[in-house]
Amino acid sequence: MMQKLFSKGTLYALPIALLTLIPLLVVLSSFLHPQPEIWQHLSEYVLPRVLKNTAILMLGVTIGVLLLGVSLAWLTAVCDFPLRRFFAWSLMLPLAMPAYVLAFVQVGLLDFTGPVQTLLREWMGDSSWFPRIRSTGGVILVLTLAFYPYVYLLARNAFLTQGKRALEAAQMLGMSRRMAFFKVALPMARPWIVGGLLLVLMETLADFGTVSIFNFDTFTTAIYQSWFSLFNLPAASQLASILVMFVLVLAVAEQWGRGRRHYAVRGGTAERIVLRGVGRWLAVAWCVLVLLIAFIIPMIQLLVWVKGVWAIDFDARYPGFILRSIAIGAMAALLVTAFGLLLVYVQRRYPDTRWLVRIATLGYAVPGTVLAVGVFIPIAWLDNLLIPIVAYFGVATTQVLKGTLVVMLLALAARFMAVAFAPVESAMQRITRNQEDAARSLGLSSRQVLRRVHLPLLRGGLLTAMLIAFVDVMKEMPITLMTRPFGWDTLAVRVFEMTSEGMWERAALPSFFIVLMGLIPVILLVRKTEG
Repeated sequence: MMQKLFSKGTLYALPIALLTLIPLLVVLSSFLHPQPEIWQHLSEYVLPRVLKNTAILMLGVTIGVLLLGVSLAWLTAVCDFPLRRFFAWSLMLPLAMPAYVLAFVQVGLLDFTGPVQTLLREWMGDSSWFPRIRSTGGVILVLTLAFYPYVYLLARNAFLTQGKRALEAAQMLGMSRRMAFFKVALPMARPWIVGGLLLVLMETLADFGTVSIFNFDTFTTAIYQSWFSLFNLPAASQLASILVMFVLVLAVAEQWGRGRRHYAVRGGTAERIVLRGVGRWLAVAWCVLVLLIAFIIPMIQLLVWVKGVWAIDFDARYPGFILRSIAIGAMAALLVTAFGLLLVYVQRRYPDTRWLVRIATLGYAVPGTVLAVGVFIPIAWLDNLLIPIVAYFGVATTQVLKGTLVVMLLALAARFMAVAFAPVESAMQRITRNQEDAARSLGLSSRQVLRRVHLPLLRGGLLTAMLIAFVDVMKEMPITLMTRPFGWDTLAVRVFEMTSEGMWERAALPSFFIVLMGLIPVILLVRKTEG
């Protein structure tokens, strides 16, 4: 009976799924133990502000990424104009720059004491008319510039598969080109656009570094402050539980969006619309403007600051920051790639484990602050059980697992499992059942098929998974801040320390190394997309 309910694959997938499921259940279980005094405090002083800020932020970022992502995707996928091929890949480069790095660079550039307003005062005598970057609009602008590539990538793929044929069919039915875009091309690309938008909204909900730099209170900052400033773990857990509910709604919506992608037309690449006259130069100007603001100018500013602080700031601590960042990135990347491979293989052999795989990869939609809270609480409970046992053997300690790399790796594995799973799953889908059957007909066992057929053919997907996971972990901030062992400071932690004190120039050095590491998967992604 049990075999009918649970296949052998469940035994393999369940422990990995528990990495995500336990933190989520721990956080959600706080609803079962309501503490009236905490809820009263949250409802009076915290929730109204963070709910309003979060709603405004999500609305503003939605409008921003749709405007940038869809328009740029349409231009580079369907239209032909000067430098189109260059813009097609270079507009993905902002993916390499963490949102919190872009945030402090923009603040450093555009704040009252920054070079832009200083120059304006020298030229015009006054810069009071200049829009304030430390504002709600400033946060929305930065997150839009940081996250628009998610919509751009998916929308561009959708427009590429449509080509010009859908428009031509619509025009044959009497529509103008503009009407055909809004009534045919855009609705056909909607599932991809919605998928990218939901990724953006999940990233916006999970963002911690950017909103901290702008002192813009959202759920993630409130959770962090409840834990570390007020030392109130129950309040942090209650806030995290509300945030989890938002994220689960978005995750279900994202799954719904994926499920409707099949109605798109697959027409291959077709002849592009050649822009002429003013239109072609307006297209160039739009692409140049976005690329300048989102990547080129911030990179130039970073390099200027790095040049200024290199001699005094690159001291004996920096090799430690870099090595610890690389070490935690490498360990987490190997861990999640191994787990991702196991999940993909189990899902292939035991289709009934698909729901467990979905749970295991849900962590990417959950903010790092929430996962940190969800991992810390059971670890603290486990520590209380282990401390007397350890003391029995003569070891006096106040913590066994808390404050160790194990906790940080578990939280990172739960957060980035989907990052490793997706490329391995894509590579596995290219291996046909006939190839497996042929190998088995030659007498190979399942383990030999995995070693001699699957692993060689999955090599590209495994490498991509490790690289992307490595860089994502390098950029990750809240989990590292909240769960790192004492003294285990990384480049991301160094960025947070410097930006929290407003020292943008000194934050440029660790940020520069993070961006350099981030360029590797972006270049791979570009090659894959353009190939």
